[in-house]
Amino acid sequence: MIRLDDVSVEKSGSRILSDVSLAFGQGGITALIGPNGAGKSTLLHTIAGLIAPARGRVEVEGVDITRARPPERAHRLALLAQNERVTARLTVRELVGFGRWPHHRGRPREVDRRMIAEALDTFDLTTLAERQLDALSGGQRQRAFVAMAWAQETPWLLLDEPLSALDPRHARDIMDRLHALTRPGAARRSVVIVLHDLGVAARYADRIVALKDGRLVVSGPRVLTMTGAMLSDLFETGLTIERVAGRDVVVPA
Repeated sequence: MIRLDDVSVEKSGSRILSDVSLAFGQGGITALIGPNGAGKSTLLHTIAGLIAPARGRVEVEGVDITRARPPERAHRLALLAQNERVTARLTVRELVGFGRWPHHRGRPREVDRRMIAEALDTFDLTTLAERQLDALSGGQRQRAFVAMAWAQETPWLLLDEPLSALDPRHARDIMDRLHALTRPGAARRSVVIVLHDLGVAARYADRIVALKDGRLVVSGPRVLTMTGAMLSDLFETGLTIERVAGRDVVVPA
């Protein structure tokens, strides 16, 4: 379970998050939504333990994550931040291999090589494994970064806008794969993802955490919380949810 109790975050004297309290258990996809500047990325990095709150407590599976040592955090959750910067001369296999660093600390074992191969297969990258990153399309490159996070083999994957700059086909491909990996089963992962595309949130999210001006607006199952009224208030524009071909779609009111 991830639990935040009365968490506030400040930066350069400005309050970024204010009195955020929420909790949700493992499994499924939790989407962080809200307008620009709402504090979504700050919340994600706070959950990851990279930002210490000015007040409050953040727990991941009962552990105060801000007090946990980096190796312990790296075994509990994997964070894929925006605009990850790595040299374009790396191959896909080498990039995905970075996800195993918390496990082998520079001395890869057979289990690490096996997990790298499994990550490549899971994200349909096996045939691209020896290609350098600068030879990939944008969608392939982003899939490789997500595979790197997945290879870290943590129960929680924290993804900060992994769909930005992707066309609809590649965005759907990544979300289809993440959705499949969060379904019940022995290899199930739990995903917390920052999303700007409300259509993607409506289609894939199991839970919604909505933020506005650094404050929590609502948190809970998508089918209960993601309503036209809530979205209209959150984004200060008329929005409604309609059922199209068996799926919820967000459209202007």
